Amino acid sequence: MAEKAAKPSAKLRKFDTKVQYLKYKVLREVARHAFDDTLVESYNDIAKTIVKGPKPTMRCCIYKERAIIGERIKMATGGDRNNPNVIEVIELACDECPVGGYSVTEDCRGCIAHRCEDVCPRDAITFDSKQKAHIDKEKCINCGRCAEVCPYSAIANHRRPCEKACKIKAISMDEETKAAHIDNSKCISCGACVYQCPFGAIDDKSYILDIIDMIKQREKDKNFNLYAVVAPSISSQFTYAKLGQVITAIKKLGFTSVVEAAWGADMVAYKEAAELKEKGFLTSSCCPAFVSYIKKQFPTLRDNVSHNLSPMAEIARFIREQDPESKIVFIGPCTAKKMEIKLDTVKPYIDSAMTFEELQALFDSRDIDIASLEEGVLDNASYFGRIFARCGGLSDAVAEALKEQGAADFDLKPISCDGIEECRTALLKASKKVLPANFIEGMACTGGCIGGAGCLTHGPKSKSQVDAYGREAHEKTITDAISVTELMKP
Repeated sequence: MAEKAAKPSAKLRKFDTKVQYLKYKVLREVARHAFDDTLVESYNDIAKTIVKGPKPTMRCCIYKERAIIGERIKMATGGDRNNPNVIEVIELACDECPVGGYSVTEDCRGCIAHRCEDVCPRDAITFDSKQKAHIDKEKCINCGRCAEVCPYSAIANHRRPCEKACKIKAISMDEETKAAHIDNSKCISCGACVYQCPFGAIDDKSYILDIIDMIKQREKDKNFNLYAVVAPSISSQFTYAKLGQVITAIKKLGFTSVVEAAWGADMVAYKEAAELKEKGFLTSSCCPAFVSYIKKQFPTLRDNVSHNLSPMAEIARFIREQDPESKIVFIGPCTAKKMEIKLDTVKPYIDSAMTFEELQALFDSRDIDIASLEEGVLDNASYFGRIFARCGGLSDAVAEALKEQGAADFDLKPISCDGIEECRTALLKASKKVLPANFIEGMACTGGCIGGAGCLTHGPKSKSQVDAYGREAHEKTITDAISVTELMKP
């Protein structure tokens, strides 16, 4: 009788998938050794900690498993410094997917019409003695015409999960290695491929070593304040504990203060509403992947992007003005934020960024039991700033800001784009001047920030949790939230 599979551990239940759990384990062990100043000499020990025993559990042999863990350790310690993209392919791990492309399935009935043959521009289709079709991969250019005309829908396009996930077609197959290849000129670093790859062969670089250095420096000399700017989507994460306990845990890590990025969202909504009224047409600037998409694919609309900073950068600038010696780390669901912090307009304010996945790893590397802690308080932002985390929240906030500015008569016609495909449709219409809207709220991830690749969990409850979090806001209006003129130092 087959042995019953063991139930997932408590640690695993913090994540959606086992791939995320594997990534977390690497991050946790790297962080643990970094805090203890033993990282350099412990690479082999980390691999052995994660891949236990003499038998492989994930790959063909124990040696390959440990070699791949070694590559994951590199990603956890900053990745390829020569690659400007925060998203990278771990080629050694990317070898289990079939080549893909169009192929004939068992549903082929061997008809005599041969429409598939007639439409093929490269004569790539032949037939056997039973009139069953076959596709010559050497000739096929994956145009899909044969699949379109097959009366039995017997021709399928077997695309790799990463290619399916990438809606902007930035991923292709390397002809030599057969591994996935990312075209940096197209990639917007949204991380959709990272979350969808079933082998974890595509990953986002981690900068937790820089963050750990800041924490250790703060503990040593205490001559600066270390701020954590947390995204409002944190309200739908860490489901095994209360939000207030997570805030306490962040401070227990070594941060001197925790500030809401939603406070910056209030500032952005107010400024963006005024800019929209002045210009008449605008696209949002909050989602870095969306802004990158416009710059790369719709350059004619570049001047229509709001000139305001993102909520993360806006609140960080405010903090830096109040506390010039401070260091600031963004914590959120977004891999593209790791690209945004490198921009000339942003890097003066943000020192580093990490995802919720990485924050969980840091907690556990220090053995911080979140659920046992007292609840801290987070009450900087308004309801409208907090709902930026989900699709439609920004448009609602801009409408409220116009109202509070006495511009309720402005004819706001927003379109909230849920995912990069909807963004593409709206931008295409806008570029042709046929879009019946004057404000495009672009969210590259489905659902908005709550669907970001760096989330611990992705689920339908996230939107309602964000709205509930918004209703808990101490400040009831955007004007109230941004009226604070001085940030109290911790």
